[in-house]
Amino acid sequence: MKIPWYQEPIIDESEILSSRVRLARNIKKYPFRRKLTTTDAAGMVAEASEAVTMGGNFFRRLDLENFSKTEQTVFLEKHIVSPEFLNGNLPKGLLISDDQNVSVMLNEEDHVRIQSVKPGDNLAQAFETAGHIDDLIEERVEFAFDTEYGYLTACPTNTGTGLRASYMIHLPCLSRADTNLSSHLFSNLAKFGVAIRGIYGEGTAPMGSIYQISNQNTLGKSELDIIAGLQSVTQNVIAQERAEQEKIRKTNLRHLEDIVFRAYGIVTNCRLISAGEAMNLLSDIRLGYITGLLDAPKPQKQIYQIMMEIQPAHLQRTRGEDLDEMQRDIIRADYLREIF
Repeated sequence: MKIPWYQEPIIDESEILSSRVRLARNIKKYPFRRKLTTTDAAGMVAEASEAVTMGGNFFRRLDLENFSKTEQTVFLEKHIVSPEFLNGNLPKGLLISDDQNVSVMLNEEDHVRIQSVKPGDNLAQAFETAGHIDDLIEERVEFAFDTEYGYLTACPTNTGTGLRASYMIHLPCLSRADTNLSSHLFSNLAKFGVAIRGIYGEGTAPMGSIYQISNQNTLGKSELDIIAGLQSVTQNVIAQERAEQEKIRKTNLRHLEDIVFRAYGIVTNCRLISAGEAMNLLSDIRLGYITGLLDAPKPQKQIYQIMMEIQPAHLQRTRGEDLDEMQRDIIRADYLREIF
């Protein structure tokens, strides 16, 4: 039985937690989303849904209208949907695979957003899966395509291949407040056509030293060139993260040990903890496991899975009730003590 990517042991073995490929497509016969009427939007979603599901028994369709606000936010915390998709007012559709690693958002910024996520450094496999779903859909609908420019999209930066490849990476040493390297490094990534964003993508902040690093433009490049370029830049970023780790180990090992063991002590004994503090402490614990500094037994779940499950919507769904901030902080602390 296949499992969600965030349950795979490989995601706690290196800086790269996951690899994602997203393809943006628009159906030729319909205007772009900003010009869609409610009637056209409903028709587009129905036609695209049929094209997706007729391509094989890969997906089940979810009607978001049947889900509570909390349950919808859980999809966001799992990286299945985007904030823009949840906030859209026009008819929309969501199709996901049984393992939740492949999803299709209908009527997000573009008519069709195909997303494939793989654990660890598996960008090529993510691209292969997304491309297969893309081919199945295109057998039944005609996408907006120009022989000179490629696939036409709502945002010009996606025009061309329509491909946005990204890694979710953990950079605990580069992102520390006393590290001057991080601001210099992150600001220079744009020169290589790469952007680094927060944990939920564009417009979001990093939490727990976790970032998304992705290509910025798709026009004039092949899919393989985009992926190769992102892989090269990401490996450079990881090399600098490891160099910073080694620098700290050589110059201030006791300080690094204190960060790791203090985080473990708080998480295993806290009675009240916010999501932000918990994310930072879990980041330090993950660093301790990866570097070998922390010899405590590992929890049965992957660290990133724990990070997801302490988010507000996950906690509220588990309890089956709305919780205020204090209640969430208490339940979060209870959960962390139990899991560790």
